[in-house]
Amino acid sequence: MVGISGASGAMLGIRLLQVLQPLDVEVHLVVSRAAELTIAQETDLTPDAVRQLADRVHEPADVGASIASGSFPTLGMAVVPCSIRTMSEIAAGVTSSLLTRAADVALKERRRLVLAVRETPLHALHLRHLASLAEAGAIIAPPVPAFYTRPKTVDDIIDHTVGRILRLFDIDAGLAPEWQGLG
Repeated sequence: MVGISGASGAMLGIRLLQVLQPLDVEVHLVVSRAAELTIAQETDLTPDAVRQLADRVHEPADVGASIASGSFPTLGMAVVPCSIRTMSEIAAGVTSSLLTRAADVALKERRRLVLAVRETPLHALHLRHLASLAEAGAIIAPPVPAFYTRPKTVDDIIDHTVGRILRLFDIDAGLAPEWQGLG
């Protein structure tokens, strides 16, 4: 499952979908209303074009969707990018949308939940919520550039971040080469 929330960095979620498309992975997608605005602001794509990158699209208000139930088998969920609002709702157990409900289900079923939290600076309440999510089993994976890869473009940074996120689900798309050490 992939959730795209309204944080800046919509291209991270879009690129994740693009990379997953040719792989043998069924992708269920939830795009928040705020994410639709961010997609329009940050990219030349429409929200509908982004939705077409997934196998199955669920409306944010459809809390009765298949992915809202723990009986629906998944590898887990990645929320990329993850806004502070979305992160805070998940941390508080508030499931006001399908995106936060699906994330809550991933946690309760002990499936992988990867949150690419996109905010800086963080204050104490953000950090407390992030710590409680980590304690509950979520993986907090902010999209932080890895400069040791010597990126030449923003796309290089995006691909490395997406590759790292996919590796958290044991999917190697060849975007984040394994570190071979110095020398």
